[in-house]
Amino acid sequence: MPPDPEATRLDISPLAGGIVLIRLVSIDGWNRLTVDLLREIAAAPTLHPAARAFVLTGGEKAFSAGADLNAIAALSPSAACSLARAGQQALDAIVSSPAPFIAALDGYCLGGGFDLALACRARVATPRAYLGHHGAKLGLVTGWAGTQRLPQLLGQTRTLAHLLPARGWSAPDALAEGLISALAPPEALLTRAAMLVAPTTKPRPAEKTAQGA
Repeated sequence: MPPDPEATRLDISPLAGGIVLIRLVSIDGWNRLTVDLLREIAAAPTLHPAARAFVLTGGEKAFSAGADLNAIAALSPSAACSLARAGQQALDAIVSSPAPFIAALDGYCLGGGFDLALACRARVATPRAYLGHHGAKLGLVTGWAGTQRLPQLLGQTRTLAHLLPARGWSAPDALAEGLISALAPPEALLTRAAMLVAPTTKPRPAEKTAQGA
């Protein structure tokens, strides 16, 4: 079967200092995610063993709007559970990568896209970025463990204050809450993300996720 021309793909290129840029690219700019794409991102340290770090970014419209909800709605309960666990495994590999991933966010970062950003070692954003889990409005919860990683950053009370009413964060609010490390104008976003990479980097312990989350 030929590849879907509308599917999100990865554009990989080198940056200075041994850093590799991974850019999510799609025709409509929403950069919807699949498990196969998450696995491809998670495999980057194996494919680029000399890389000191990876900067993961999207486009002006969105870092990623998450998974294709129409495809998710068509899944059986058992298939949805398998999809969630496979996505968690891929994101756990990103979390525990010896070469850290830094998310550089512009535009919307929603649902599974937010889960992906939370799996990165750190995040920077443009002032126009918007982050959130809006699943409560749709009667669903993202399954790629972002709902488990958020309390590690914010605590349970502040996390629920956003998840239950499906409230997101503007970039300045995300900075104030500690969800991102810095703001940068769009033209300086990648440079600012690269600045977060230490001269020498060490792996962090893998974070455990709840099964079936």
